[in-house]
Amino acid sequence: MIREMNPHRLLDRNLRIGVKIWLFFMLFVCVVFLLMWLFQVIFLEWFYESMKIRDTAKVAQQLVSDFGSSEFEDDAADVALQNEMCIEILDANGRELYYNCVYGKKCLLHGPGNGTFFYLIDLQNSETGTICRRVLNNNLQNEMLVYGCTMYEKNGRVAGYLLLNSPLVPVESTVSILKRQTMLITILLVFFGFLISFYTANHISTPIVRITKSAKRLAHGDYSVRFEGGGYAEVDELVETLTYAAKELSKTDEMQRDLIANVSHDLRTPLTMLKAYAEMIRDLSGNNPVKREQHLNIIIEETDRLSLLVNDMLDLSKLESGTQKLNYTTFDIAQCMEEIVHRYEGISERMGYHIQFSPGEPCLVRCDESKINRVIGNLINNAINYTSKEDKQVFVTQKNLPGCVRIEVRDTGDGIEEEKIKLIFDKYYRSENHKREVVGTGLGLSIVKAILKMHGYNYGVNSKLGEGSIFWFEIRDIVQEEKTDGMQQKMN
Repeated sequence: MIREMNPHRLLDRNLRIGVKIWLFFMLFVCVVFLLMWLFQVIFLEWFYESMKIRDTAKVAQQLVSDFGSSEFEDDAADVALQNEMCIEILDANGRELYYNCVYGKKCLLHGPGNGTFFYLIDLQNSETGTICRRVLNNNLQNEMLVYGCTMYEKNGRVAGYLLLNSPLVPVESTVSILKRQTMLITILLVFFGFLISFYTANHISTPIVRITKSAKRLAHGDYSVRFEGGGYAEVDELVETLTYAAKELSKTDEMQRDLIANVSHDLRTPLTMLKAYAEMIRDLSGNNPVKREQHLNIIIEETDRLSLLVNDMLDLSKLESGTQKLNYTTFDIAQCMEEIVHRYEGISERMGYHIQFSPGEPCLVRCDESKINRVIGNLINNAINYTSKEDKQVFVTQKNLPGCVRIEVRDTGDGIEEEKIKLIFDKYYRSENHKREVVGTGLGLSIVKAILKMHGYNYGVNSKLGEGSIFWFEIRDIVQEEKTDGMQQKMN
């Protein structure tokens, strides 16, 4: 039963899809906006000072490693000039070994107040062997960074001390500029983010809404509905799947109607005959043993026909649903076919049909023997139904090919049109041509198809108008030759 959906609820769901997509985009915009404010404005000064300390520490390591070399003074002068940095190197007793002041002795190390002495004491008392101080230089009216580290000999003794003094560029003005710039960017980002996210959300949700409406029409039985994509791979794939489902549902619905019509036709005729001959026995031939026996035989034949139809329908249903399993056995396919053809001697003598069997060499195969018997029997029944009524010839052939055994059943009938060959294995496809003189239900070829698909065997039909048809299938499960001799000895 298809549940009716409230269109307002459907609209709400579609709106929720669009709103959620829009909210996701706006959330992304807010995250970008927050990160930009954090890194460009709020933490800018902290980042600058951290990077300044890290760069100064690298310079200190370079000076310590180069100290004592012949080119140290030239290298130290270049470092001081490039980094606007004052350098002071002291020995273990605090005596000056080297200095370079780029501020004309107005820095914190070489300026008034003997700053070197105080920073040296801090460095000597440091547990880590380094100091880092941010100090205001009143002479230059600028924040300065003082960095110091202890120099060690190879034996671990203190060899001296290195002090560096470099300016900290004020970032307040830069932060102020960035704040105004970031505010403008934020406004533009929110505005364009709103437009782009709204357009994107609408663009994504529109095909989903369209597909939902089309799917609702399909659920109400409109198989001609068309599904339109939205330019996205996933949506287009969904559209293709739903379009395919609509076509398959249309075929299934048509096949269901045909099945009901054909089953009704096949049931109605024998039921009518059963009723008619039962009434004839009651009214006319009840006291006539000969006529009564004839009428009863007809009733029995029609009852058998009904039983065969019901059994075929049940068997086909089990085969197609997969509830019926295969029972694999090993047997000689040539002997099996000979026994099947032998069973048709009665119908051949009674109705004048000639079944010519061309066997191949004995070959052991491994498959479900009873179901393969039924396949061959159904193909022979089909050939008897549609072979030429003038010569009534049916040809059954076994061909042992490399890797398989090919079974062919040929009739001499009118043949099949090329465009209808692909439909020949459908249920009841040819029931309108069903011959009453030969027992059949119209489901024989469908059962053949289901059994061969369960085995995974190739099958098909070759036909030309006016030349008859050849139905064939190939058994691929052949027992290997080295095993064949042993199995034949065991069978003997």
